[in-house]
Amino acid sequence: MASDLWVVIPAYNEAPGITATLTALRHQRNREFRVVVVDNGSTDSTVEIVDEFASAHPDLDLTLIHEPQKGTGAAADTGMRYAIEAGAVRLARTDADCVPEPEWTEQIEAAFDGGLRSIAGQLLPRTDEGLSPARLVLMRIVIEIGSLVAKVRRINRGPQFLGTYVLTPGCNMAITAELYEAAGGFPRTRIQDEHEDRYLHNRVRTLTTDYGLRRSVRVRMSTRRFSAWGIRNTFLWYYDHRFRPEH
Repeated sequence: MASDLWVVIPAYNEAPGITATLTALRHQRNREFRVVVVDNGSTDSTVEIVDEFASAHPDLDLTLIHEPQKGTGAAADTGMRYAIEAGAVRLARTDADCVPEPEWTEQIEAAFDGGLRSIAGQLLPRTDEGLSPARLVLMRIVIEIGSLVAKVRRINRGPQFLGTYVLTPGCNMAITAELYEAAGGFPRTRIQDEHEDRYLHNRVRTLTTDYGLRRSVRVRMSTRRFSAWGIRNTFLWYYDHRFRPEH
């Protein structure tokens, strides 16, 4: 299947959750896209699961590639550039523990068609990981507070930027191939060293104002960090990695 849109999924030891991610992509309303999973040196059965899924569901155009350099930024950048080399015009990214809503790719295409070159999507918590309703609401509140705080942080302000900061999470974003290359792509860094999504968005903001949040572009993110670390440490991790877990 030929398509201008590619979905990139970096993955490291995501055996417990990646099947749900791939299943959600297989059930998209708009199926005119291709998928590349970038294994980042997994030591569990991630690779085998992806291979088996691809064999069992040939209707999903799925490719598995490998990036030995450790780091979310490195894996995501490898996937983006692989897709561009294969002819991608539009790029989307999610993560291997996330579940895109059925209209995700449809709404991404609509946002691109509306003139955006970089798209930030709406994050919602997954409801299938055992978190109580009250804590699910709390997690949504934390996400919204984090988005507001990010707008006023010193690192996200300055005369070099052409527009206001928009929280653009790596697990729910899209960008045109030409803008990705012009901005230099994701930095090839480890997750604990750099927020690769923030870095890329701030590069984009020096080049264009054709970016924005589209709440109709929805992905359900994993609640596992929130459950394991609690509200304070989860916020500090996403804020600036001020909380650093062992893993």
